[in-house]
Amino acid sequence: MLEKNISTFIGCDCEYDEAKIVMFGAPFDSTTSFRPGTRFASQAMRSESFGIETFSVYQMKDLLDIKVFDSGDLELPFGSPEKALSDIQERTATILADGKIPCMIGGEHLVTLGAVRAAAEKYPDLHVIQFDAHADLRDEYLGVKLSHACVMRRCHDILGDGKIFQFGIRSADKSEVDFLMEQHTSMNLFDFRTINEVVGYIGAAPVYFTLDLDVLDPSEFPGTGTPEAGGVHFDELIDAIEVLSDLNVVGFDMNELSPAYDHSGRSTALACKLMREMLLRFCK
Repeated sequence: MLEKNISTFIGCDCEYDEAKIVMFGAPFDSTTSFRPGTRFASQAMRSESFGIETFSVYQMKDLLDIKVFDSGDLELPFGSPEKALSDIQERTATILADGKIPCMIGGEHLVTLGAVRAAAEKYPDLHVIQFDAHADLRDEYLGVKLSHACVMRRCHDILGDGKIFQFGIRSADKSEVDFLMEQHTSMNLFDFRTINEVVGYIGAAPVYFTLDLDVLDPSEFPGTGTPEAGGVHFDELIDAIEVLSDLNVVGFDMNELSPAYDHSGRSTALACKLMREMLLRFCK
């Protein structure tokens, strides 16, 4: 059994045994390719979450009426991506084995690989839905295969063709586009136009959802390490997450908030609000 964290995300302080969703932080950003700082996201979100309400007027639901347990942050070795991924995989596997849904706060996007490894072991037919500005399909970045720029390629190594669905992508290396054109993954450039069709196609299959917050336009979300112009807007993202609630989501995460790059605090506040909406959507 996991122990309760002293500092929790607002409304996420039930007992582990009764929880349907178990939250944990993965403060790791050692392979960040531009500006570091995402290791501080989970603690910032816990602190700033008390600036929002537990009640959602979008859904007319309250975090106090669902069961979420915040188990705190993992202590991850910054110099060893593989060891960090192993620790994330172990925590995710523990949560899944206890019949609960893991909710991870990164960290850079590489942390998703650890969670997907665990989820794919339990659910061989696992599908992944990714909201992101970047394709993250490089086979290697600067000679390294474990990088946040390669995370979806490494997930593909596990899941194979036809299991990864990408939305909001507006930045990619030519090699990534070539990989896409070979139909290894399904990619919706710029927005969420095909999301209803994808949800219908996936049906009842198990889904891991990963949200890279840089899918948002940097005019709305400047607090990220690799901002990319031309992103989606908050209302579009909220609507897309609502559509995903029809799926069998067995795990999910939120990544790439870097609080130090937005001294106004609005990026962290936005991330907290999105997390509340995700918790309420996926706790069934």
